[in-house]
Amino acid sequence: MTAVHTSPYSGAWYPDGAEELGGLLDSCWERSARRTEPLLDGGLGYIVPHAGPQYSGTVAAAVYRTLQKQQPERVVVLAFPHRGRLRGVAAPDVQAVATPLGEVRLDEEFPAAFPRAPEERVCDHSFEIQLPFLQMAVPRARIAVLYVDRMAAEERRAVAETLAAQYRPGTVFVASSDFTHYGLSFGFQPFPPDQHAPRRLREMDEECTEAAGSLDAERFLRAVAETESTICGTGPIALLLDTLRLVSDGELYLSQLDYQTSGEITGDYHHSVSYAALGFHPKQAFDLSATEFDALLASAAETLRLLRETGRRTPVRAADAGPLLGARRGAFVSLHHEGELLGCVGNIRGRQPLAEQIPELTLAAALEDPRFRPATETKGAIDIEISLLTPLRLVRGSEDVKVGRHGVVLGLGAHSGLLLPQVATERGWTAEEFLRALTRKSLTGPHAWRDPKARLYVFEAQVGSSGN
Repeated sequence: MTAVHTSPYSGAWYPDGAEELGGLLDSCWERSARRTEPLLDGGLGYIVPHAGPQYSGTVAAAVYRTLQKQQPERVVVLAFPHRGRLRGVAAPDVQAVATPLGEVRLDEEFPAAFPRAPEERVCDHSFEIQLPFLQMAVPRARIAVLYVDRMAAEERRAVAETLAAQYRPGTVFVASSDFTHYGLSFGFQPFPPDQHAPRRLREMDEECTEAAGSLDAERFLRAVAETESTICGTGPIALLLDTLRLVSDGELYLSQLDYQTSGEITGDYHHSVSYAALGFHPKQAFDLSATEFDALLASAAETLRLLRETGRRTPVRAADAGPLLGARRGAFVSLHHEGELLGCVGNIRGRQPLAEQIPELTLAAALEDPRFRPATETKGAIDIEISLLTPLRLVRGSEDVKVGRHGVVLGLGAHSGLLLPQVATERGWTAEEFLRALTRKSLTGPHAWRDPKARLYVFEAQVGSSGN
């Protein structure tokens, strides 16, 4: 075993001086803080890019700032050799890797079940570019690395079972991958590098990102094949998805922490690489504190009071009660009077921070739901119910829907519909009854969720209410 491997990317892909490298990372942290929403906690897995820090470092910092908050005990990096000189999975046969910020001693315990490969054979920037970020974000964490390359599905699942068996709380998995490599230099230019290229690249990347969010490795790999996307780290991502499904029982939700292309940075889309920072979190990570949620309820109540007393639309922004009120999240506001629904309005993906979005939705629920008379015509107390949604997760079918826990979105062609999780609980519906009601609401026809072209998504919600 090699004692210490000095990273060849020092002085090439990033500065070879500790002060200069530290300054570069500081600037990545600062730019990331300006671009991203409040940091979540408790993530089990992440996807992070690995280009030179001057290109992907700002996006990568969204993951590493999150890890800095989380402070895991162990980080397992799933990397791969770009040169393709590996079959299956192997750990580098080295005790430590040196960067300008010092030596990183590799954890030998976690990858002990896997074969070792000489570092000169597998040494790759997909791992070693991550090291300075790890040194800055989680200096006390144990760092393990596995190089992942071509595997059949059965072999990959067996590796995932081994990783899941070794998993303990305090461990996070990081898959290293850039997304679409676009341009003639990459042999991939399915559309011209014109003004539409940024949108088309984002759409291609989002198709693959959504598939990754399903935690279904085969679905993700199919999406990559169907879009012909040139994602380089498909092996690490697929292994990450199989592993996360096992350690979480599939109940994680993917959030896009940041996204950017090198074309946006350089202003030249003739040669562009996409960078995505993605996190997989349990439902609890998205929940607001009691203080934050109460601030939203108070905001909605005051907005409704002013509307009923003055007739004017005056959204009252929620008080600054915590960082998650600045998050852009899917949300619904429902109004009830003596058990009767007066209005329910929301959106799946937040367009505004919650502190601004909830009072606006309250006004819309009171005045704009075409199914009901305006709430301003109602006398007496009105109960306000707020539902804050997790991100959507694409699922295989009705067998993945847990009634009472999941809300569901059904999309088929131009039609779509949504039912909140509490609807099934309030009516005592079975999964079949819940989905039938969803097909009626979405105007898709009986058993539409079984159509191969249909897309079925689940989500969870934090729900709270207050009388007014």
